[in-house]
Amino acid sequence: MSTIRTQVAIVGAGPAGLMLSHLLHLQGIDSIVLEARTRKYVQDRVRAGVLEQGTVDLLTATGVGDRLKKQGLIHQGIEFRFNRRRHRIPLSELTGGRAITIYGQNEIVKDLTDARLSAGGKILFEVQEVRLADFEGSAPRIHFRNDGQAAEIACDFVAGCDGFHGVCRPSIPKHAVREFERIYPFAWLGILAQVPPSVDEVTYCRSERGFALHSMRSPELTRLYLQCSTTEDLKHWPDARIWDELYMRLATDDGWSLKQGPIIQKGITEMRCYVVEPMSCGTLFLAGDAAHIVPPTGAKGLNLAIADVMVLGRALHEFYSSGSRHLLDTYSDTCLRRVWKVQRFSWWMTSTLHRFDQENAFDWRRQLAELDYVTSSRAAAQSLAENYVGLPFD
Repeated sequence: MSTIRTQVAIVGAGPAGLMLSHLLHLQGIDSIVLEARTRKYVQDRVRAGVLEQGTVDLLTATGVGDRLKKQGLIHQGIEFRFNRRRHRIPLSELTGGRAITIYGQNEIVKDLTDARLSAGGKILFEVQEVRLADFEGSAPRIHFRNDGQAAEIACDFVAGCDGFHGVCRPSIPKHAVREFERIYPFAWLGILAQVPPSVDEVTYCRSERGFALHSMRSPELTRLYLQCSTTEDLKHWPDARIWDELYMRLATDDGWSLKQGPIIQKGITEMRCYVVEPMSCGTLFLAGDAAHIVPPTGAKGLNLAIADVMVLGRALHEFYSSGSRHLLDTYSDTCLRRVWKVQRFSWWMTSTLHRFDQENAFDWRRQLAELDYVTSSRAAAQSLAENYVGLPFD
């Protein structure tokens, strides 16, 4: 069995793991990234696409924002629809010029992968049987198989960036963590369509038929979602039914029309909240979906992962430059303060915009009043805008 030595072993080649490896490289800290999937798989999967201002600033400042600058779609507002009327929230006006940028997570993965490999970074794809050992002490190891051969990594620290279903979080003893979870009684049916967007900015709709979201991935690709049952079968959703339902939910009284085109991807997204505390155990540090899940309504999952690894990158830099463990010891508390604020915002967006099975006429009126308030009060709109463009990274 071969042994590889590095300072930080990173499990997961998604945005969190790759961004952490990139940040460490810029600080002269060696790392190796392990990924169970193929490079093509992690670069092709279309997922999140709304970037907070802080995420954009970090990608740009660290030299991986060239394509983002050219291809990203800057939005200075978002739209709410209810009672067949359109209401715009001017994000930039309310937040001192801050905005959101539409740029797919898969594009970020491509940019970061290219940057790491061009700098001689080590990313091992298609590794198997990954197992963590001795991370509760000071000499953690990762055992795995690569190209059919047994291997191990000896390191100082392990960063668990391998998502909700990864191996890192379950490796922590149950008695060492506390889990918080909420499962929503509905899901999202999402599509990617080869058609120019029908809106100029991300649009959230609360209708009597259920929630709908109109977003985009590029000037040629549209991303749309429908609230649906958790037991939904895609076989019962032919393209024509999807377009009809989207039109009925998004319809307004001002003549707006929905462009239709070939649907190139369909999927069901579960809606859940999850947080594990603490986000560390010994020399293992969790980041991104490995530590927390937010419902996609607030567009926060990717951005929260980037915030995590920025904090972790600073902590590791402090340790290797001065020997101090202060930022490592406070990593979990620092991240969780942001995590729970983001959970609050995502819960508010989800509970305000969706229909619930047990709701009655009072609940419906209350939700409409909430939307009316946030779209007519500058103070309420500013609070929403500050959370949507992203809380400060510092």
